[in-house]
This record gives sequence, C-alpha cells and structure tokens, in this order.
Amino acid sequence: MDQKSIPDFEPFSKVIVAEVRHEEAVLKAGALQNAILNSANFSSIATDAKGVIQIFNVGAERMLGFTAEEVLNKITPAEISDPQEVIARAKALSLELKTTIAPGFEALVFKASRGIEDIYELTYIRKDGSRFPAVVSVTALRDVDNFIIGYLLIGTDNTARKQVEAEQKKLDQRLRDQQFYTRSLIESNIDALITTDPSGIITDVNKQMEALTGSTRDELIGAPFKSYFTDPDRAEAGIKLVLSEKKVSNYELIACARDGKKTDVSYNATTFYDRDRTLQGVFAAARDVTERKRFEKALQETNVELESAKLTAEKANRAKSDFLSGMSHELRSPLNAILGFAQLMESASPLPTNSQKESIEQILQAGWHLLKLINEILDLAVIESGKVFLSLEPVSLEDVLYECQAMMEAQALQHEIRLTFPKFEKPRFVWADQTRLKQIIINLLSNAIKYNKDKGSVIVACTDFDHDRIRISFTDTGDGLAPEKISQLFQPFNRLGQEARGIAGTGIGLVVTKQLAELMEGHLGVESAIGVGSVFWVELRSTSAPSLIVRKAELPPTFPPPPKTGKAKHTLLYIEDNPANMKLVEQLIALRSDIELFTAVNGTLGVELSRSLQPDVILMDINLPGINGLEALKILREDPSTTHIPVIALSANAMLRDIELGIEAGFFHYLTKPIKVKEFMETLNVALEFVQSNK
Repeated sequence: MDQKSIPDFEPFSKVIVAEVRHEEAVLKAGALQNAILNSANFSSIATDAKGVIQIFNVGAERMLGFTAEEVLNKITPAEISDPQEVIARAKALSLELKTTIAPGFEALVFKASRGIEDIYELTYIRKDGSRFPAVVSVTALRDVDNFIIGYLLIGTDNTARKQVEAEQKKLDQRLRDQQFYTRSLIESNIDALITTDPSGIITDVNKQMEALTGSTRDELIGAPFKSYFTDPDRAEAGIKLVLSEKKVSNYELIACARDGKKTDVSYNATTFYDRDRTLQGVFAAARDVTERKRFEKALQETNVELESAKLTAEKANRAKSDFLSGMSHELRSPLNAILGFAQLMESASPLPTNSQKESIEQILQAGWHLLKLINEILDLAVIESGKVFLSLEPVSLEDVLYECQAMMEAQALQHEIRLTFPKFEKPRFVWADQTRLKQIIINLLSNAIKYNKDKGSVIVACTDFDHDRIRISFTDTGDGLAPEKISQLFQPFNRLGQEARGIAGTGIGLVVTKQLAELMEGHLGVESAIGVGSVFWVELRSTSAPSLIVRKAELPPTFPPPPKTGKAKHTLLYIEDNPANMKLVEQLIALRSDIELFTAVNGTLGVELSRSLQPDVILMDINLPGINGLEALKILREDPSTTHIPVIALSANAMLRDIELGIEAGFFHYLTKPIKVKEFMETLNVALEFVQSNK
C-alpha cells in the first residue's frame, strides 16, 4: 500500500479528544448539578413555565417536610408560601411596576420573568403547618431560543438570622427605653441636675437647671459650671472638692440667673466613671433651699420669741409657785396654832366638858377642812405646772381596792352606806402610780358615800374595756346629776349647789382626780340619771404582773423607854420665831417626861446654842429672821461639832418643791404645819432612836 492509500487519522483523533473532553465536562457539570440539587443546606425548587413543581431537592424536603413525590407535578411554590404575604407582594409589585399582578405564583416570579434579579423574604409553610422565614432567590429558566421554560427558586432557612435580628431589635429597643427612662428620671427630678467633665465644663443638664439659670440646655453645655453662681471661686472650689473627696454633701451656693434672680441652693455631688473605671467627671444635684432659708430665719426669730415667752412663762410660774408657797405658809402658821391647841385641849386633863368637846370638834373639823382645801389647791397647782412626778409600774388592783376599802369603811358605816367590792378570780394589774391611784379611788369612794342617800349603796366593779384597758366604776344610789350639771362637774370650786346641803367638800377633788388619771394615761368619766344615781369611772391601761413583787412589812413606830431615875433626859432644841408655834411645841413636849426642851427665836441664836448645848435633836422652822432654816442647816452640817445632830424641819412651807429642797439640803425629816400630834411624836421617836443607835 502506498502512502497515498494510508488514511489521515490526525483530524479524527482531534475529534475523539474533543468528544472525550466534552463528555467529561458534561459529566462534571452533571455531578455539580446533582451536588447542588441534593444539597441539604438549601431548598431547590424548579417549576415548569406554569409554576408546577418539577424538581424538589433534598434540602427542600428537609426544610418543608414534604417528599418530592408529594409535590412534583401537583402544586406550585405559592401553595407552600404564606398566602397573606403572597397577596401583599402582589399589591406591592403592582404599585412598583405600575401593572396589575395577580396574587399567586405570578407574584413570586414576576420580576424574574422580566429578567430582573429578584431576592426576597418569604414565610414557607411546612407540611405540619409550622412556619419558618426563608430568603428566596428566583431565576427564570430559558431554552436556547430564550423562551422561559420554567423557574428555579432557591431558598435558605432565615430563622437564625431572624432570631438574631429580633434579639438585636429587642436590645435596641431596650437601650432606647433605658435611655428614655434615664432621661425621664433626670427631667422629673425636682432638683437641678448637672454633669461636668473633670475640668468643670458642663456636659449635661436637666430642665430644672435651665429654669434655675434662665439658660437653654444648648447654652449650658460646654459652659463653665462656675459661671452661673454669684461666687465663681466657691463654685469652682466645690468641683475640686468633689474630685478630691469623691463626694460632697450640702454644699451651699447662690445661683444667679440671666435675669439677675438669685436662688439659694444646696449641692450634693459625686464623681462618676465609665465601665473601665475611668473618671468622667462630676454629677451634682442642686436643691432650691430659698424657702428653707426663709423658714429657718423665721423659725429663728420665732424661737427667740418663744424663748422670751418661755422665760416670761417660767417667771410667771415661779411667781405663782412662790405665791402659793407663801400663801400656804401664811395660812398654815395660824392653822398650826388653831389645830395644835385644839388637839391639846381635846386630850387635856381634866377632859373637856361635853359642851367644850363639841366646840373643840367644830374647831378641829373646820381646821382640818381648811387644811384639806390648802393641800388640794397646792396639789392642783403642782399638777397644772407639770411638776408632778409619778412612778408608773404594774399595780395590783385587788391590793389597792382592799386598802381603800379598809380606809373608807368607817365613813360608809357612819352614813349607813353599804359598800360592795369586786371579787377577783385572778390577779389584775394596771399601769399606774400606786399612791396616786389610791388617791383617785379614795376621792371617788368618798364622793359616792357623801352624796348618796341614807342607807344607800356603793358598788365598785372592774371590767375589761377595749383590748388593753380596765374600767374601775363606782355606782352610787344618790340623787343623780342633770346633764347641765355634768358639764360643770370638773370646774374648780364648783360644788353644784351641794354646799347648801351642809356636806363637807372643797370642789377641787374631782378636778385633781381627773388630771391624775390623765397623767397615768387614763380617763375619768361619769354617767348619771336624776333619781337613779351616778356611775363615776376611771379607765387605766392594763398590764401583766411584775416579775417579782417584794413588799416590806410596815413596822409600827417605836417609842424610847421612859428614862430611868437619875438618867439624863433627851435634849431638844426648837428654833422658831412664832410665839404661838413655840407655845404649842412647849405644851406638846410637856407631855414627854423623857425630853427637855430648849428654844431659840432666830437662826443665828439657834446655831450658837447648838454648838454650846449639843442637843440630841434639833427642831427647826425654815422661815426665820436673819438666816433662814436652810442656811442654818448648812452651817450646822459644815461644823464638825454639830454635823452629827439630826435636824427635823417643821415648816409651813408645804409644797412638794419645798419638801424636796429640804430633804436634799440634809434635813433628817421634813414635817409640815399644822402639826399632827401623832406624826410629830413618832418622828421625834425615830430621831431619838437614831441618836441612841449612833452613840
């Protein structure tokens, strides 16, 4: 075979190679397409030109829950999309493109069909009805002649991004809310608020600061803090003080507004920092204290007036006390002689005749009544002055009522009045001063007996009142009181006409009783009916029993044995300037064979006799000519030769203040005039026993 007959294989081999390469490219492209179609990370849905699904990849199955067999050649992508969103998209595109677009598949692919790139967000609906947001990219599929043969919708699950966006939106909203809340707090504050940088330049203010300075926020920010005060140096020093001390309280300045108005302000300031603890500046709150300053000035002026009024009142009160004390003294001095000599006459030997005895009883009755009136006036004066001292403690009602019953039974028998007292099943205690409580009960019992009818009765009862109070009531069978008389019941010296019936009384006892009850946190009241009788009651706070009650037995007064024959008598020095009082004591001591009496008519002579005589006991008046009894007592106490002698005060100065001063001064005992003979003798016995025990 010649060369010409051998075929030329070179072109053929090139064709073979080209075909092989083309086949490889086709295979490679097919593998790539299969990889895309079978990817589980995104859904690939291909439709024909009418929108019926032809391809439904693995990603679509995973995302939507349908199998390919359930959707291929059966539905369009519009049927697995949120219908409301599809309708909304159709309306929006119609407006955008100025043409009518029907809701449905056309709305999903309209832009792609016009060659416009289209990526949008859409909500897909899974087979189980649940929903998820997706980002869908739509592409028109065309043949070689550029005719649309279908559409490719590639979707990705947008849930994670939506969640991130939602969280970010929440955070942004929360930040806006926080900023609004913070600003609201700043603006709603009644104080002017300012922030400055470390150099004192204002960085922010609230409306109150604008009102205080008469400047706008824009004008204030960037301006020096010190420029808005009458004393710029002090304002600047305040900023520096905050920076050095970290905090300043009640730093006073005077703000000056643009129109010249001045306002007293009090600053509280502190430093503030960023999250890295880097100093940012000063935060200050200024409070308008103009009214407070004005009030303080007015208060200061008022306090001066009040202090002056207080001094005047105290002076008047002292004058009143001095007057009452003087009145008491002047009344008691003659009473001392009247009652003292009457008591001596009553027990004189030989005994007085019946006629004389009746006269003496009238003198004593009138004298003791006058003394009671003086005592009640003084008691009322002490209470009204607020100087009465109470010892409040748990007091047994049973014990107090028992003691008062024993004290008042004789008076009840005298008037043939039947007394009925409560029986206590268990101990009952009230919060009271025991002595003053006895005074209240005796006053109310005495009135119930005095103003009762003959052979009447008085019923004492104790009942619980409210949850923490006890009411002690005194029910009598007297004439009763009309309403208009009840309203006058607690007026001093008003006896409501009872004085015409010859019943003894002062008209002060109920006033004192009511005020004592109130001082013990109690109340006094009355209910009455004409022809039936009256019920007086006192309410006091109930309390529990004290943890321990110790009662000391009261020992009867002891009397010194009569002196043996030949034994020296006790010596008593009486210092007194009133002849009647001197005479009375002389006659009283004459009844004591164991005592020898010496006398002195003034304090100076009394001191000299005390030093020379060295008496066992000294009896001393307070109001003496020259040096008074208190001054004489001081001299005797400072003198070693007389400091041991017990000195008994015997004075008409009977106010509580006088007695307290006398005891504090060092008197062994303080007796008040008029003399009560039994009390006088018992006190002498105690003093003589004291002397005897110290020898």
